[in-house]
Amino acid sequence: MSITLLKKSDFEREIDGKQVRLYTLKNHSGMISEITNYGGKVVSLWTPDRKGHYEDIVLGYSNLTDYLNSKEKYFGALIGRYGNRIANGKFTLNGKEYDLAQNNGRNHLHGGNKGLESVIWDAVQVDHQTLELRYESKNMEEGYPGNLVVKVVYKLTNNNELKIEYWASTDAPTVVNLTHHSFFNLKGAGNGTINNHLLQINAAYYTPVDDGLIPTGEIASLENTAFDFQKITAIGQRVNAENQQLKYGLGYDHNFVLNQKLEGLNYAAKVIEPVSGRTMEVYTNEPGLQFYGGNFLNGTEIGKKSKAYEYRTAFCLETQHFPDSPNKNHFPTTTVNPGEKYYSICIYKFFISK
Repeated sequence: MSITLLKKSDFEREIDGKQVRLYTLKNHSGMISEITNYGGKVVSLWTPDRKGHYEDIVLGYSNLTDYLNSKEKYFGALIGRYGNRIANGKFTLNGKEYDLAQNNGRNHLHGGNKGLESVIWDAVQVDHQTLELRYESKNMEEGYPGNLVVKVVYKLTNNNELKIEYWASTDAPTVVNLTHHSFFNLKGAGNGTINNHLLQINAAYYTPVDDGLIPTGEIASLENTAFDFQKITAIGQRVNAENQQLKYGLGYDHNFVLNQKLEGLNYAAKVIEPVSGRTMEVYTNEPGLQFYGGNFLNGTEIGKKSKAYEYRTAFCLETQHFPDSPNKNHFPTTTVNPGEKYYSICIYKFFISK
C-alpha cells in the first residue's frame, strides 16, 4: 500500500487560544509519522512489511474533530501528569493529602479529566525528523501540586526508531509519571485481531491488581502464569485462561517489572506480526511496562479509512513507573522535587523479521 498523508487543514483549529496543527516526520528510509500538538498525539506511523508495502500501524482519526469527539481520548497521546492509576484519586506527599479526579471508577487514571492528552502543546518542528513539544502544567492543575514544565521530543531516527524523550521540572514537590499511549496493530490499524502477534516482555515479575486494576503491592513471579512472556508467545494463546487477574482487566492490562541493566537502556519488549514480518522492539530507562491488549475496544470508534476499531485489535506497551506508586512506598518513587530533573525515554524500534 502506498502512503497517503492526512490533510493538514483537517487538524488546524484554535483551541484555548492556541493553534492546533499536524506535523509530519520522515526518516531517510521512508518511514513517516504524523503528529498533532493536540495532546501530542501520534496520528499515523507508516512502516513497511517484508515485501516493502507500507501500512499505518497506529489507531487514530483522520481529523481533529473526531479526536475531540472520541470516547477513546488516549489514541496515540502523551499521558500525564501521572500515567496509569492512582487508588481512590488520593495520595499523600510530605504529610499533605491531595485529591484527584476519580475518572476511572473510584480511581484516578492518566492525569485526570483533562490530562496532557487533551491540552495544546507549544510545538516547534526542529527538522524533518524531529518535533519538540512544550507545556506548563500550572500548580494544582487536575489536583497536582507545583508548576510543572514539560518538554517532549519526538524523533524518527534513521535507525527506524520512534524515539520519545521527556524532561520535566517543578517548583514544588510533586509526582510525575509520563508515558505514551499509541495503540499498535502491526498488520495495520483496523486490520483485525492482535492475538496472533508474538510478544516477548523482558520481565520475570509483575504487579498483581485488585478489581479496580490498582496494584495490591505484591511483586509476583510470572513463572507458570498466563502473564509469562519471557519466551516469545502469541498474545492470544493464554488470554482467555481461567485467571482472576485476567478477569479484572478483561484480559491483559497489567504492569510488568522490567529486568534492569546496571547501565544503558533496558530492552523491554518485542512484538512480531508473523504474516507481514513487521517487528517492534521497545527500549526504556523506566522500571515498568504496561501491556494492554485492547480489551475495552468495542467497534464503536470509527477511525482512519472508516475502519471500526474492534475488541482486541490493538495493543499498547507503555513505558512507566508503576501504577499507584505515590501510595506504595516500596515501589520506585515518582516524587520530583524542585531542583531535580525528571527524564524518561521510550524507543519503539521497527524492522522486518524473516
